[in-house]
Amino acid sequence: MKVLVISAAFPPMQAGEATNAYHLCQSLAGRGLDVHVLTSQGHDGVSECGITVHPLMRSWSWLEVPRLVSFLKRCSPDVVYMMYLGWTYDHQFMSTFVPTIAKRILPGVPFITRFENIGGAAPETNSFMSRMIRKALFACDSRGDVDYQFGTLLRDSESIVLLSGRHEAILEERLPGVSRKCVLIPPPVNMRMSAEDGGATRERGRKALGAAPDDFLLAYVGFIYPGKGIETLLHALEQVSRQRTNIRLAIIGGSLAREFPDRPSYLEEIQARARALGIEQNVVWTGEYRWDSCDGSTYLRAADACVLPFDTGVKLNNSSFSSAAAHGLPIITTQDEFLETQFVHGENVYLCPPKSAETLASAIASLIDDASLRRRLSEGSLQLAEDWYSWQAATDKTLALFPRHVAASPEMVLRASPGH
Repeated sequence: MKVLVISAAFPPMQAGEATNAYHLCQSLAGRGLDVHVLTSQGHDGVSECGITVHPLMRSWSWLEVPRLVSFLKRCSPDVVYMMYLGWTYDHQFMSTFVPTIAKRILPGVPFITRFENIGGAAPETNSFMSRMIRKALFACDSRGDVDYQFGTLLRDSESIVLLSGRHEAILEERLPGVSRKCVLIPPPVNMRMSAEDGGATRERGRKALGAAPDDFLLAYVGFIYPGKGIETLLHALEQVSRQRTNIRLAIIGGSLAREFPDRPSYLEEIQARARALGIEQNVVWTGEYRWDSCDGSTYLRAADACVLPFDTGVKLNNSSFSSAAAHGLPIITTQDEFLETQFVHGENVYLCPPKSAETLASAIASLIDDASLRRRLSEGSLQLAEDWYSWQAATDKTLALFPRHVAASPEMVLRASPGH
């Protein structure tokens, strides 16, 4: 079976969406499918068996429709799977009408859309002509099922993959009845896994991070940008370090400034915050690591706990959480009023309110002092990873959406894992 994956984000682009698109393609290819990827020019970092990358799209504007149509005809896939998030497509309106275009060119071929998050096209970033086309299409919609933000993604997709259950209600408000074709498949571990080798990888990681044997090493993993709660984490670390001199924090990941053009110096801002708090010596910044390396995993194996203090609360679609859980780390994170039932305080996660440095500091101190709590949370996060963040289960659920899907042999399943 030939599967066409459409993803504007793909390696070597530095973004969680790019890495996850690659791991999904690798997993599908590992099941014996012929995977083709249509992506933006310059995103040509993959060349391996079963995956053919076509970095053809100069942009995702209406001017590129002829290029898209020509490619769809040449590729002639059995199923089309689009990974969508507005900013990765430069918020272009055209990208939200790809299902309709594909159905005209490939009648009878199923089209599946996966929402990385709930973010559609933004009118202010499109050209005047693009906005006029959008308004014309919207005005011609007699049935009222063309969405001004999501175009025909909701209407013309046979199935919609959601990474968080919280997104279903939002989309249902945009198009009543759309929840009937929604499937929940949270994102599995989003990095290459390093070896579990009796502690050698952990020792190597701690040495790279400058952590002494008796240091309690906290890890934050993920791209650095506003909303991740890193300011709160730094203030909490300062409070904990007043009583404990052997506390360390590894900030694992690089900045993602392009999504926040109004804060281009955000990384420098929070590094300056660490200096102002007097904890600069307690924090190590790893910077970006290559999407095809095991460095991120090695750093996580070096840690004693992970802290993810999101400003808006944890959600199933947080790939940084799935990566930490896959390593069996006790995880401290935040909750809001829409907490999903998969997260259970004290069992598979330690929950705090967002933006509260005092509460976060207390949670960190509790983990340091209570080995049994760390052990319980570690076991719980591994179970959560197995239940909801397994690549085998995610691939099975994805294949169930495809026509005539191919069952995988154990060898194929093993090869499909990002750790192999």
